[in-house]
Formats: sequence, structure tokens, C-alpha cells
Amino acid sequence: MSWAGPDDVFLSTSLASYLDRKLLVLLRDGRKLLGLLRSFDQFANVVLEGACERVIVGELFCDIPLGLYVIRGENVVLIGELDLEKDELPVHMTRVSEEEIKRAQKAEREASELKGSMRKRMEFLDFD
Repeated sequence: MSWAGPDDVFLSTSLASYLDRKLLVLLRDGRKLLGLLRSFDQFANVVLEGACERVIVGELFCDIPLGLYVIRGENVVLIGELDLEKDELPVHMTRVSEEEIKRAQKAEREASELKGSMRKRMEFLDFD
């Protein structure tokens, strides 16, 4: 097996070219994890060092630290490198504490459930 050299970075589809770089990993359940790629295997199982979960609710966000994190490959939807020279989020986003983001998530979930229950109640009107 040959590994991608510095000249082959743009030709390689292997995760080897992303080792020791900061990545964003999007999971099947919608979570977004950030961290340094330390290891991977042929099944796309990955190990992130200094991982954190980025939670975004509306214009609020929070990075919840996770530490060393192992992700099973079947849960990975997307892996992308982060550009360290650019801001990760738009300037209108506000960083909040973990407690605040959990309250915002709960409020968003309750609003979504209310919307779903109202839609079920209105089904008999058949607006389609």
C-alpha cells in the first residue's frame, strides 16, 4: 500500500492526506464534531483528538468538549477539512454556554413537537 506524498495530496482520496489536520465530521444523527484527525482505517472509523461537538440553534452556538473521540465509520456522512485562516462561523453567530444551548435545544424541540401535533389536528381539513 502506498501513502499519498506531499505532491499527491490533490490526487488522493485517502484520509491519509488529512492526518493531523482539523476536520469537521458530520454524523448520521446530525451531530457535527470538530477535532484533529489522529487515525483512521479502511472502514472510515476515525479517531479525533481534542474533539468537540458543535451545537447550533438559530444564531446561537456552543462547542461542547469531548476529548479523544472514536467514531464508527458507519455513522460518518461527511468529513471535511477546516480552513484555520478563515472564521468557522458567520459573525452574527453568538457563542453561549452549554446550559444555554441545551435550553435553546429544548425550546426548539418543543416548538417542533407542537407544530407536528397541530399539523395532525388539522389533517382532517385536507389542505393538500
